[in-house]
Amino acid sequence: MKTSLFFFFFFCCSLSLLFCFHLPRVSSSAGVDRLKLPPRGWNSYDSFCWTISEDDFLTSAKVVAKYLKSHGYEYVVVDYLWYRRLVPGAYVESLGFDVIDQWGRMVPAPDRWPSAKSGKGFTEVAKEVHSLGLKFGIHVMRGLSRQAFDANTPILDITTGRAYKESGREWRAQDIGIKERSCAWMPHGFMSVNTSLPAGRAFLSSLYHQYAEWGVDFIKHDCVFGADFNLEEITYVSRVLKKLNRPILYSLSPGTSVTPTMAKELKGLANMYRVTADDWDSWGDVASHFDVARDFAKAEMVPGEGLLGNSWPDLDMLPLGWLTDQGVNRGPHRQCNLTLDEQRTQMTLWSMARSPLMFGGDVRKIDMTTYKLITNPTLLEINDYSSNNMEFPYVTGKILGPTMSHLTRQSRISMLNRGSDHHHARGVGLTSCKDSNANGWSVESLDQYHEQICWREEGEQLNQEPLCLYKRKPLLASTNDHVLYGQDSRQLFTSDDGVKSCLDASPRHKITSREWKKQPSFSTCKGDANQMWKLSSNATLRSSYSGLCVRVKQVKGNGHSALDANRSVTTNLSLNL
Repeated sequence: MKTSLFFFFFFCCSLSLLFCFHLPRVSSSAGVDRLKLPPRGWNSYDSFCWTISEDDFLTSAKVVAKYLKSHGYEYVVVDYLWYRRLVPGAYVESLGFDVIDQWGRMVPAPDRWPSAKSGKGFTEVAKEVHSLGLKFGIHVMRGLSRQAFDANTPILDITTGRAYKESGREWRAQDIGIKERSCAWMPHGFMSVNTSLPAGRAFLSSLYHQYAEWGVDFIKHDCVFGADFNLEEITYVSRVLKKLNRPILYSLSPGTSVTPTMAKELKGLANMYRVTADDWDSWGDVASHFDVARDFAKAEMVPGEGLLGNSWPDLDMLPLGWLTDQGVNRGPHRQCNLTLDEQRTQMTLWSMARSPLMFGGDVRKIDMTTYKLITNPTLLEINDYSSNNMEFPYVTGKILGPTMSHLTRQSRISMLNRGSDHHHARGVGLTSCKDSNANGWSVESLDQYHEQICWREEGEQLNQEPLCLYKRKPLLASTNDHVLYGQDSRQLFTSDDGVKSCLDASPRHKITSREWKKQPSFSTCKGDANQMWKLSSNATLRSSYSGLCVRVKQVKGNGHSALDANRSVTTNLSLNL
């Protein structure tokens, strides 16, 4: 991830402050009603996978209480498989290593959670977390475990304290489990429960009443959303939680294939719901969140109506700092693979999207850089209190002034001021390279030293001056980029042959909407991947970074050139004109 992109996102924050929302100055300290805000906390998954112990968890909770609680991080959550014994042969997909009670309900594995002995479950852990001023959360799976199904355990009737009976017989796990609806990503682990049966509903009631008795404040319900969407189970669990005598925040996962239309079916049922697949510490994972964040903002679902409060699209945890790997029997052992700029971009996007902020790194080894990033007061305030956050639709620019050479001035006029018609301008946008409207670029020579590429549409009058960009040979990229741009056909393009800067949507100061319409911003051409373009044989100008092509079209205006940013911000508006 390049610095220019990071600055662009921070500019978007500044722009949002000025254009898109009002931001009251309210602290995220204790006393704020965080039930109305995006949830914030720490989750064990990114640093421990499933192997975390009671000692590691409570040590982490103490760190959160001391250093992060004052910044609104109030939940500490044990992620999945807390009921699995950590013994040889046990791993994510293994079967037969889980601890269940006589009613087929998962209970903490005593080899990892010693306070759970004698049937106490998470009661003692929750008490310790609450004594720190924090809230305690757990991860649970859909319906019924395969282990309980195979054992055909009886079902607890919470109204009598005995086995559930109906129609003169005792009902058991194999009466309610639906093997054909197993969890897609853990098919040997869990299956759906038939909620149309009173016995199925009785089993789910016994689960969530037990969690409440333990003192749980946050439930992450997995394998019920996205590609595993199970609206029946979500609806019934939500009904059970709503009737409890204590509030429990209800979170849904996973987010694979989630759309705003699907999420709208959750109205009033949950408090947060994943909208992407698992996010790990790769730029590809981070980049995949931009379009999703845009779509949910456009659908006006940030926030939405939730269970006894608001609901929030969840971009997943923040895998920053000291981490483990996905699906391993190992705790934290490596640093985050994202560059610092990529980490800043991720935290900025999550904040602007008003996603729940669940830090995933090992808080016991948190470094100062990571700490300052996840507690950045401006980003946290945006996450808490901003509104109407949308992808910014356009940026504009104008001629900088008659202080350059004749060639420079001419090229500026060619780009920004189309002829004598001041009611229309050339709009420069990004589109699919398969779009026939992107075919219109060709090379033209200025003299024996200079070359440019120009845009001419079919049928355009020959006397109409084309929009032209200068070709500029890029410098060799740094060794960190692993690409020597100067040795291939990719090029930088500037608005003239003299300046060493490229048009960028990243001004270094906050400006008003009126100023923005008048003042473009230029940044140094660094040869970053997002500044590289290739002129293809089919007359398209393709971005090496986004894979999209430049299209020029007429737009209404006052003589200024408009950069159409209706595409996702991942395309980066540093069109180097």
